[in-house]
Amino acid sequence: MNAINSQKLRLIVQSIFLLATLYTGWRFIAFVHFLGTGGTPVTRPPGVEAFLPLSALISLKYWILTGVYNTIHPAGLAIFIAILLMGLFLKRSFCSWICPVGFLSEYLWKPGRRIFGENPVLPKFLDYPLRSVKYLLLIFFAWGILVKMNVPVLRAFIFSPYNKVAGIKMLFFFEHLSVFSFSVILGIAAFSIFIKNFWCRYLCPYGALLGFLSLFSPVKITRNAKTCIDCNLCTEACPADIQVHKLNRVSSDECTTCLSCTAVCPVENTLDLRLPSKKRPIRPWAYALAIVLIFGLVTGAARITGHWKNRISIEEYRARLQQIYQPVYNHTGSRKR
Repeated sequence: MNAINSQKLRLIVQSIFLLATLYTGWRFIAFVHFLGTGGTPVTRPPGVEAFLPLSALISLKYWILTGVYNTIHPAGLAIFIAILLMGLFLKRSFCSWICPVGFLSEYLWKPGRRIFGENPVLPKFLDYPLRSVKYLLLIFFAWGILVKMNVPVLRAFIFSPYNKVAGIKMLFFFEHLSVFSFSVILGIAAFSIFIKNFWCRYLCPYGALLGFLSLFSPVKITRNAKTCIDCNLCTEACPADIQVHKLNRVSSDECTTCLSCTAVCPVENTLDLRLPSKKRPIRPWAYALAIVLIFGLVTGAARITGHWKNRISIEEYRARLQQIYQPVYNHTGSRKR
């Protein structure tokens, strides 16, 4: 498979995960409806826990410190571990190959470019401070969870009423958006039409975490300076505005290995994804397979070992749903049982 097909391949992988996400969301909505009204039983889809990354980070720390893999959101922890491994070994591949938000963001700025001719690039005096926002958010969450929370506090949160129904509260949040929340989401979407990957580049703390891990990844976009014709097509294609044509190896934390740059390179074996000291490039199909394998192996292991479905009964969910607007189900009251 040649490099130009990398974008078709990436679109296929993105589409599969987007459809899986939409199906999971639909099943979860049906599950919550079943809790409230009865009728035909609907099984809760564990994959919805992927949208609770802070709970997963808390669970990961708790697992490391105690050796106990908690049973409240086990699938969320498995998915979180898979994503961290992707970041460590395959750079920010999750962002450009799997993440549904990244997928939607990408298909906002591309139509924007077709409509307006080009996407504006913010000047450095704006770009650098804005890029720091996602790292400040990451530091805030990391400090609060990794530094401030000890084992008793971790345990209290994990088994709190709030955490047990966090997925349902997330659903209710989006079903009943306030004017302010709707305006923020609409604003982010609007900016994403004009500025490439606005959310991913400036605001996403998940992307910041994966960007940090990607610095240790062995795979890098590599340029052969001897055969490069300095056409600058790679830099123009890069959604992260990395100056690819000036680098021998792209080590930037903003690189998501979307392979857009390698796809447009007109000279064979000049711009490729490679491991250190390896003469042969990593083919797009092999990279896609590695991404899917890491995700599939980790989540598959969780399923096989019984660490996928939680232990919360339908009866408990139904009882908690009836009380969900009580103060104990607010985050500030989450330590109470």
